Amino acid sequence: MKAYMQVRTYMICLLLALPFGSVLADADSAKYSAATKVFQDAGESGYFFGNSYGYALFPSIGKGGVGVGGAYGKGRVYAGGKWIGDTSMAQLSIGWQLGAQVYSQIIFFEDKRAFDEFTGGNFEFSADASAVAITAGVSGSAKTTGSAAGASGGSLNAATVGAYYKGMATFTVAKGGLMYEAVLAGQKFKYTTK
Repeated sequence: MKAYMQVRTYMICLLLALPFGSVLADADSAKYSAATKVFQDAGESGYFFGNSYGYALFPSIGKGGVGVGGAYGKGRVYAGGKWIGDTSMAQLSIGWQLGAQVYSQIIFFEDKRAFDEFTGGNFEFSADASAVAITAGVSGSAKTTGSAAGASGGSLNAATVGAYYKGMATFTVAKGGLMYEAVLAGQKFKYTTK
């Protein structure tokens, strides 16, 4: 009888928890859908959705630093428009930097080779990969350097420029904050299959 009561209690708790899991999953899906739409509607980055092998999408990356800085974000990896795995990004940087920022980032993979390089385990951007992400309150322009592209204006009116560099094209959209340093070098990614 005691075992029956434990199983029954467990089942009731499980049934009560199911709606909360679906609410969290819906919120997560909405976050990725909103970030995808921003990049699809943001000038030149929209072109890459139909002309790439796949992409990694990070709806929110938090970054901050005073001399020594760090950044972290979680994302999803897509191939052929389908979610196939998860990724995380961590970055540690030393040098002149000041502030905090939250931004979205997308990395398009030109072909299977670039996709396999990113999803092969641990991937890191090289020193020549950099981007500038400027909020609308600071400036209304965009700048690119290396393999990355910057965006300005915020999530509803982002304008981007960019091209593939070593098989990848990276775009960022500032969501808030101000950071006087926006370098992709040192960003380390971990990938796990869904």
